[in-house]
Amino acid sequence: MVNLWVIIAIIAVIALVAVLYVQNNKTRTLVAGLEKDRRALEEKEKILLREAKIKALDELQDDREKLIEEERERRQELTRQEQKLAKREDMLEDKIQEYTEKDLQVQRKIDELLEKEDYLAEIVQKQTTELERISGMSAEEAKKMLLEQLKHDLAQEQMNLIRENEAKIRETSLEKAKEILSTTMQRCMIEQVVETTVSVVALPNDEMKGRIIGREGRNIRALETLTGVDLIIDDTPEAVVLSSFDPVRREIAKIALEKLISDGRIHPVRIEEMVEKAGEEVDKKIKQEGENAALETGIMGLNKELIRTLGRLYYRTSYGQNVLKHSLEVAHIAGMLAAELGANEHIAKRAGLLHDIGKAVDQTQEGTHIQLGVELAARYGESPEVIHAIEAHHDDVVANTIEAVLVKVADAISAGRPGARRDTLEIYIKRLQKIEEIVNSYEGIKQSFAVQAGREVRIIVEAERFDDLASQKLARDVAKRIEDELDYPGQIRVTVVREFRTTEIAK
Repeated sequence: MVNLWVIIAIIAVIALVAVLYVQNNKTRTLVAGLEKDRRALEEKEKILLREAKIKALDELQDDREKLIEEERERRQELTRQEQKLAKREDMLEDKIQEYTEKDLQVQRKIDELLEKEDYLAEIVQKQTTELERISGMSAEEAKKMLLEQLKHDLAQEQMNLIRENEAKIRETSLEKAKEILSTTMQRCMIEQVVETTVSVVALPNDEMKGRIIGREGRNIRALETLTGVDLIIDDTPEAVVLSSFDPVRREIAKIALEKLISDGRIHPVRIEEMVEKAGEEVDKKIKQEGENAALETGIMGLNKELIRTLGRLYYRTSYGQNVLKHSLEVAHIAGMLAAELGANEHIAKRAGLLHDIGKAVDQTQEGTHIQLGVELAARYGESPEVIHAIEAHHDDVVANTIEAVLVKVADAISAGRPGARRDTLEIYIKRLQKIEEIVNSYEGIKQSFAVQAGREVRIIVEAERFDDLASQKLARDVAKRIEDELDYPGQIRVTVVREFRTTEIAK
C-alpha cells in the first residue's frame, strides 16, 4: 500500500516536471516571438521617424521658399512706392518753385500798379485843378450841377417809361378786364327790389280804420307798443301806412295787421296773438332766406346763427338796394372773377356772401357794419381769409389777398351799376364839391370842373408853372388823393389841360 502511494507520488512528480518543462518551452518560445516583434516595431518606428523628418524638412524648405518670394515681392512694391513718392516730391518742389516765382511776379505787378495809381491820382488832381481854373467852378459845384442834370434826365426817362408801360398795360389789361367783367356781369342776373321805410296795408273799406284805432285808441296803441312801428291813419282811402326804420319790425306789423283785418276780430288780446304769430312767420322767413342764399351760392358749413343773421339782410336795404340780393350778386360776381383769374373760388364766394353781414345788426349794435361783420365772422368760426376780405372790402385795411380784391371789385360792380342804388342829390353835390375842393388845393390851378356826373375832373393849369412832367405828376397826385379821401362807385378820370399861347404882331 505504501509502495503504491510512493509510485503515485513519483508519477505525479514526473508529470509535474514534464508539465513545467513544456510550459517553460512555451514561455521561451513566446518571449522569443515578443522580442522579435519588439525589434520589428523598433525598426518600423525608425523608418517612420526618418520619413517624417524628411517630409518636415521638405515642408520647411517649401515654406522658406514662399517666405523668400513674398519678401522679394514686398521689397519690389516698397521700391515702386518709394519711386512714386520721390516723383511726387519732385513735382511738389517744382510747383512750389513755380508758385514762388508767380508770387514774386504778382508782387512786382502790384507794386507797379500802386506806382501807376499814385501817378494817375497826381495827374487827375492836376487835371481837376486845371478844369476848376478853366471853368471857374469847384469840383463840388460841378458834381452838384451834374447830379441835378442826371436827376432831371432820370425823371424824364422815368416818366417816359411809366407812360410806355401804362400804354402797354392799358392795351392788354383793359381788353382782358372788359372781357372778364362783361362775361361775369352777363352771367349774373339778380332781381333788384327798391324798398322804403314805409309799408302800406290795403283795407277792405274805410270803416276798418275805426276798428284798427279802437275805443279811445287802445287797439292802435297796443299794436304800436307790441311792434315798435308807427301807424299812420290819414285821409288816404282804404289804406294804412306803417312807418319804421327797422324793416323786420315793419314786416311783423304788416303781417299782423293783415291777419287782424282778415280775421275781423281786433282787440288788444287778439293783437298780441297775431303779433306773436307774425313774429314766428318772420323768423321762419328769415331762416328760410338765409338757407336759400347759402344754397344758391353753393356755400356749405355756415353756422346756424350766421345763416339766421344772413337771412335778416332780406329785410335790409342800402340806397334802395336789397342787401341780401346785393350780397348774392357780389358772391356770384366774385366767384366768377376768381374762376376766370385762377383764384380760390370758394373763398371769394363765401366772403362775397358775408361781406355785408354786419348790416343785419348795425341798427341794434354800436360800430360800423364792417367791424360788426368781422366780429360775427370771427365769432362763428370763419377762416382768416374770409374775415380779411370782409374787413378790406371798403379799404378799411389794405387788401393783401386776391380774393379780398375780387370781393371789393364785385361789391363796386354790384353797387355802381346803373339802377342798382338810389343816390340822393345832396350826396351827389357834396361829392362834386369835394372833388373840386381837392383839385383847387394845389397851387397853379386856373380852373377845375367835375363833369360827366362826377366821373371825370378836368384841371386847367397855368402853363408857365407846369411842364409835361409836372402835369403828369399833378394828375397822379390828384387821382391818389381822390382815391384816399372819397368814396364813390366806379372810377374818376383826372385830366390836366395845359395851354400855352404865343402871340407876335407883324408890323
